[in-house]
Amino acid sequence: MAKITFPVEATHIKMFARALFDENPVYHDASAAGGIIAPPTFPQAVAQFDPEYHLRPKPGQPWFGSAKTPSGVEGKPGSMGGLHAEQHYEYHRHPRPGDVLTVETKVGKTWEKESKRAGKLTFRERIAEYRDQKGELVVTARGVSVTTERPVDQG
Repeated sequence: MAKITFPVEATHIKMFARALFDENPVYHDASAAGGIIAPPTFPQAVAQFDPEYHLRPKPGQPWFGSAKTPSGVEGKPGSMGGLHAEQHYEYHRHPRPGDVLTVETKVGKTWEKESKRAGKLTFRERIAEYRDQKGELVVTARGVSVTTERPVDQG
């Protein structure tokens, strides 16, 4: 999978924390707790630097936005047949302003379970390693998605 590189900037951390309504001074005040650090879910901000991120609007293409009505898509978009089931972040140290993180995503484990309502459930793990400009591991993120064999019976 492709590697994505993104700079960690103090303003980006501050805006990310504000979007979470988290006013902890460690996210915006350099004199607090030894300097600014990123909030726990900040690694997800890499999506803003990924040109292929599936939720990003693409110029000239219809997109189902997050507003009250769709922007360019007729009707409700169909299900992609999957669900983001888990997300875990393991911090080796906190990302800080000035870091330049390179993220490489790898395929992890895959396993299956049977469901009475949806048939076979397939779980897939993806592991993203965030390394700093020195190549040192900063964060390991593990996400699990699940897909169903058939649509869930609403009966």
